[in-house]
Amino acid sequence: MNYQLAWDYLDSLQFHKIKLGLDAMQSFMGRVGNPERSLKTIHVAGTNGKGSVSMTLLTLLSGAGYRVGLYTSPHLSSVRERFRINNSFISEEKFAELATLIQDILGDEKITYFEFTTALAFLWFAESDLDLVVLETGLGGRLDATNIIHPLVSVITNVSMDHEAYLGNTISAVAGEKAGIVKEGVPVVSAVKAGAGLQELVTVCNDKGAELFLFGDSFTATPMDDGSWKWDGKEGFSGASYDKLRCSMKGDYQIENASLALAVVELLRKDGFFLSKSQIREGLAQVKWPGRLEYFSLNRTTREELQSHGDADAVSYLLDGAHNPAGVESLLHTLNSECSYRKLILVWGAMADKDLEKTLAPMAPLADIIILTRPKGERSAEPELLLSNVPDHLRERCELCGNVEEALYAAESQAANDDLILVAGSLYLVGAARKILLGELVA
Repeated sequence: MNYQLAWDYLDSLQFHKIKLGLDAMQSFMGRVGNPERSLKTIHVAGTNGKGSVSMTLLTLLSGAGYRVGLYTSPHLSSVRERFRINNSFISEEKFAELATLIQDILGDEKITYFEFTTALAFLWFAESDLDLVVLETGLGGRLDATNIIHPLVSVITNVSMDHEAYLGNTISAVAGEKAGIVKEGVPVVSAVKAGAGLQELVTVCNDKGAELFLFGDSFTATPMDDGSWKWDGKEGFSGASYDKLRCSMKGDYQIENASLALAVVELLRKDGFFLSKSQIREGLAQVKWPGRLEYFSLNRTTREELQSHGDADAVSYLLDGAHNPAGVESLLHTLNSECSYRKLILVWGAMADKDLEKTLAPMAPLADIIILTRPKGERSAEPELLLSNVPDHLRERCELCGNVEEALYAAESQAANDDLILVAGSLYLVGAARKILLGELVA
């Protein structure tokens, strides 16, 4: 297969419904010699923030001269984004080569989309002479396809309600699934809070003899008067401390995500990974994670496909993949504390299996104009379904658009210089919008 055929084949696997479990993954990797066992890995799970933690680890470690693989999901515009070594995505040629190999080995057998991409990641990383690999879980943890590894450190960012159809409809059940990545004797770094899965995590760590390093307990982050912040390690970190730290990404919660990454870096010292204080400061200031509280301003006249009749020469955008109640809560906090605008124009699209009442409904009162749209994909909710989750008294603010480009055009047509267009509700929507606005990610 060439690259496009390989991507098309992978997309066809989306019709093979999600089936949590490790049997298919273990069976396939056994047939190719279990290359994942040769890798030194960090395993990252959690409801929100796991992508930011993973990207922060990649940026810090690669900036210090290490050769690091990163596997994340979903992608924004190209499937190649899921597979990265330092600053480079997998090439089209290598993706096609490995996809063909997997297809040939499978024959008529089918695995899920995520199992396929995970297998491809393991194969690529194993042949690439890496110092370390950072692996982000796809869904849950215990039965996630990535959970066949034995990592150096496990990370569980936090626990909140999401993917209830697969992970359970209580915090306790979701926490149990996330804690399923904990391995015997492998240290765990986490920001899980009391009442939101902490007891479940503590129990699993105790049962498996896995030392738990908890944000706010084992290590802390303290904001300073000059806008920087300080990281202090306590028990288990030998008094390690870093000051004058700054995060490049919006959202004060990024300090928590960065703190988890720093805790992992400290724990990696015992495995021979060393970063200087200057490398840590410089690395944190360079972390970029597209589509997550990503702000930019564009001159509309440079993009013919989006030229409109609005009054603004430039249009300000904020893109965020917030798609569950906890993510929306963080987005709302950032809008109120860090963003300045006259009018907020919300472009919203979501997956039909998400809790629309607890995501769109809290966002709607903040928006002056609400444009409901649908990114491509069988899971995407129709705009009419989204509208039914907007409070009755706010529906007069709503417009329905059948596709993302039409929605962006409608937003820009009504935006003035001091307005903000917020695109949120789904990373699939953010990916589609970002590709239209900025082009495909290149690395």
